[in-house]
Amino acid sequence: MEDRRNNFGRIEGKIRTKKLNARVDLTAMVSVSFLLIVFFMLTSYMSRPLAMDLGGDDGGCCDCAPYYEGDNRSLTLLLGDNDRLVGYFGNFEMPLEGPKELEYGKNGLRKELLRMINALPSKHKKHLLVYIKPSKASTYQNLVEVLDEMTVNGLSYAVTDITYEEMQLLAGK
Repeated sequence: MEDRRNNFGRIEGKIRTKKLNARVDLTAMVSVSFLLIVFFMLTSYMSRPLAMDLGGDDGGCCDCAPYYEGDNRSLTLLLGDNDRLVGYFGNFEMPLEGPKELEYGKNGLRKELLRMINALPSKHKKHLLVYIKPSKASTYQNLVEVLDEMTVNGLSYAVTDITYEEMQLLAGK
């Protein structure tokens, strides 16, 4: 007997599934990868270490030593409490100019910096090194004022820790 069920146009035999086109849309992946590339390029540029040149060759001057030798071009500024500022030129043990009390501003610190820059030989004018050593009792405003003077005069500087001996000098003992 013949089967009278309606097969709706299907062919008798094996039932086959329809194969879909296997295609992946990578548009979103490309967008994310470009965003990641831009992010990592930006962060690697911003995280470059900043270094200060504290010595070395001064541009090919053959008849002179590099820069002005060591302690002969270093100024140390000690920042204390009650807006106290003490500076000495040279080494702590044997300073070239003894420690002296300085005032903040253009009539104090700036005047002293310009005097020391002018005391250097002409080919070494911008090679005065300033070591800024704030004590725990100094204020942030005092440090900012000293850093502003460094920027105004275009000097190289380093903010370092104050030693016990320098704390004694700052205290006046």
